[in-house]
Amino acid sequence: MSGEALLTSRFDEGVLALTAGGAWTARNAGELERLLEAQREDAGAAKSISIDMSGVREFDSFGAWLLERLTREWQAEGGKLTVERLPEQDHGLLAEIRQVNQTPREQPRRSTPLLDGLARFGRGGASVLDDTAEFANMLGAISVAGFRVLGRIRNFRLTSLVNQLDRVAWHAIPIIVLITLLIGGIIAQQGIFHFRRFGAEDYAIDLVGVLVIREVGVLIVAIMVAGRSGSSYTAELGSMMMREEIDALRTMGFNPVEVLMLPRVLALTLALPVLTFIGSMAALLGGGIVAWVYGGMSPDIYIARLSDILTVDHFKVGMIKAPFMGLAIGIVACAQAMKVKGSAESLGLQTTISVVKSIFLVIVLDGFFAIFFASIGI
Repeated sequence: MSGEALLTSRFDEGVLALTAGGAWTARNAGELERLLEAQREDAGAAKSISIDMSGVREFDSFGAWLLERLTREWQAEGGKLTVERLPEQDHGLLAEIRQVNQTPREQPRRSTPLLDGLARFGRGGASVLDDTAEFANMLGAISVAGFRVLGRIRNFRLTSLVNQLDRVAWHAIPIIVLITLLIGGIIAQQGIFHFRRFGAEDYAIDLVGVLVIREVGVLIVAIMVAGRSGSSYTAELGSMMMREEIDALRTMGFNPVEVLMLPRVLALTLALPVLTFIGSMAALLGGGIVAWVYGGMSPDIYIARLSDILTVDHFKVGMIKAPFMGLAIGIVACAQAMKVKGSAESLGLQTTISVVKSIFLVIVLDGFFAIFFASIGI
């Protein structure tokens, strides 16, 4: 950098006259900022300000923006900056910079708890409507793909379905059995502990049997499948979205819903009743072990009491819910996967949302089924 002064000033009778020189470029940014900051006190006291740019040899976008920023700042403080004798070749650059960020800054809105609450309620309602529309759209797409496959059954990807059944059903059995065994034991222990006060320990078996077969068995299994398989589906399909593999499938003439999503959703729909049955039996076994060890009831008494209290209707109630819950988990998982953008953060966020929405929807479905079965007397 040459010894030529970048900025000199003269203050006379309320007029601040600035003279620019040298290179007003990014490499002199620090020096220019320091020199201009030193003029702030005189600028505040000046009636008018002028800057002579005739001595500027180099002028880039940084210099143009610095000049425009000074103009805006001093005008906002009630002053006026006049740019004089700017070289002709630099007029166009300064004119372009003056078009940048001309939108006035919005004043912060004063918030009130009532209005903020209404706004959050409105956004929540809109989000629920959007989620419902996404669910219905995915359900429709999978239904159309299913009917299309029925029309040409030879093209159905049976290998993919069997592979998904192996993953979501067979590999899930150990953890399903373990958790439901513990849940059944906990229900039995709590029932025996509280009924013992009234000398009615036998009713704990009724509690375990009816609660497990009708409600807890299918609900616990569905929640575990949502966390295990639903999140897996969202992560897999979301990763394919990130890598544009789904777009590549469309380019090659394949329908991603038919190739990727239909086998997964169908596998969940078929697997959940099987897992529900296995989980319910494991929960009854856990309840029986606790009733024997903790409650002093022999296995014969436990089994006889279960056979008296449980009916086919109880079994049907639990099993009818299972495929609908599996279908809901699969649709939510696929719908959330299609919303993944091109980042790992988006993938993690949509996977989390998929699990939360699936569990919420499973519980809501269980409530609707409970009301429905109660209304028809089952």
